[in-house]
Amino acid sequence: MHGPKFASILLVNVTSKRGLFERAARYPDARSALQVWFDTVNAAEWTSLEDIRKSYPATDMVVDLAIFNIHGNRYRLIVRVVWKYRTVFVKEFLTHAEYDKGRWKKWLV
Repeated sequence: MHGPKFASILLVNVTSKRGLFERAARYPDARSALQVWFDTVNAAEWTSLEDIRKSYPATDMVVDLAIFNIHGNRYRLIVRVVWKYRTVFVKEFLTHAEYDKGRWKKWLV
């Protein structure tokens, strides 16, 4: 048999925690909010944007990118959501001002 066995309900997998916290290292005030986000996502059973919004109501989707407001909307976390595999890939962690510049849109491929 190939590959791991999965329970009937798969939790969401975040790839990668180290990458997330490396991106956010220059913003130490966001660390605890990111840890809460990480723990929430890893325990989640999200299958849709509606599921995400139960935990993070202000989340928006742009194609397959979820945009989370972090730490009182001071920061934006951009992740690619792959619903089929219940996985989120961390792409960017930005201040609100950096987000407004739109450079994160490079991930809209």
